[in-house]
Amino acid sequence: MSPHAGRLAAASAVSLLVLVATAPAAAGQDSASVVGGERLGRPAVQVAPLAGAPALPTALSGRSWLVADAGTGEVLAAQNAHLPLPPASTLKMLFADTVMTKFDRADVHQVTQAELADLGVGSSLVGVKENLPYRVEDLWRGVFLSSGNDAVHVLAHMNGGIARTVAEMQARANTLQARDTKVVSPDGYDMDGQVSSAYDLTLFARAGLRIPDFRSYCSTRTAHFPGGLDKVTGQRTSFDIANTDRLLGKYPGLIGVKNGYTTNAGATFTGAAERDGRTLLVTVMHPEAQGKVYDEAASLLDWGFAAAGKVQPVGQLVDDTAPVTAPDAPDAPGTPAGTAPAAGARPHAAQDEGHDLGPAAWTAAALGAALVLWAAGRTAARRRRGAVAQATDTATATAKPAAPAAPSTQGSTGTGRRRLARRTRALVHAARTRR
Repeated sequence: MSPHAGRLAAASAVSLLVLVATAPAAAGQDSASVVGGERLGRPAVQVAPLAGAPALPTALSGRSWLVADAGTGEVLAAQNAHLPLPPASTLKMLFADTVMTKFDRADVHQVTQAELADLGVGSSLVGVKENLPYRVEDLWRGVFLSSGNDAVHVLAHMNGGIARTVAEMQARANTLQARDTKVVSPDGYDMDGQVSSAYDLTLFARAGLRIPDFRSYCSTRTAHFPGGLDKVTGQRTSFDIANTDRLLGKYPGLIGVKNGYTTNAGATFTGAAERDGRTLLVTVMHPEAQGKVYDEAASLLDWGFAAAGKVQPVGQLVDDTAPVTAPDAPDAPGTPAGTAPAAGARPHAAQDEGHDLGPAAWTAAALGAALVLWAAGRTAARRRRGAVAQATDTATATAKPAAPAAPSTQGSTGTGRRRLARRTRALVHAARTRR
């Protein structure tokens, strides 16, 4: 390639880089924007009713709440959606979404004394005993039905320890773009600095429900749980446990998901219900009284189903940014199909995910490619003219009939195209090395 063509190719590559670097971001990708939409950052009630829309329930005392369509991700209404508050046991949804797919439900684990140490004072327990074996599925039932912190700690130790599990939960929150969440303990027990939000808890529920076992456990109303050894027979005993979710089995179509209560958090609840092929998610945090969390969640679900097609969304549940599974491999457990990969979570609406280059960047790319191809064509043309001139001089000097001309690189054979392609690749490579 001539020096001029090389300089031209390098210049086009530099122009491309400058245009890509300075191209305006796609709408909604402003790093200062609120995750899920600007309206979700406002403190007052956010709702956009259309003609015929039902009125929101009037007796809502929760400091923070949100109701959304699980399928579309549209947030139908919210108040203080991103307000950081202690999450209590609703944080167990994130724990389950992070750890559940690592162990087969039929695996058996021998519980040790160390795994039951350091449980918080007043923790909710299912009754796991040390030095006895438990199936993984029994431990998960203890987590979801009895909100057992002892079962959480055993599973966390199976996962490599409390510290490792907390770190993985925080990383998982990041891929879910749950920016309001700070994980300190895997069980949701009151700890300094541990917070989440109605928006984030709803993200955790939506992600967890994609895991079949998660969905099965959170919808289980009663189960048998392994007990200790009978002192007379030496046989293993069992006892019944019941789901502490007061709406399960009472609210029509309720799927789950998780309730919680601590002194600092008050009552928290995230639920999912299905009706006429539509699934809604609701989260209520810290109402005036503990029992009101269920009443307020139920009233918001009623409103959400009645408001179908009669309200405009005020925000969006953003998508999971975990890398998508390779097309020729089965989906990883718990990974939603079609999730767009990303280097890190970004605070913007889900519909803007996956656009790494804006329109200006794509225009620059096309322009750069055209300039590179034009330079290669100019070089090839000069070489052809030189070859023709040399052949003419030789024919004149020898006074012999000229040999048949060599096929043009622009002929019907693929030779010219392959040479041009090789030159193009070389030009692009040279431009890249000059960055």
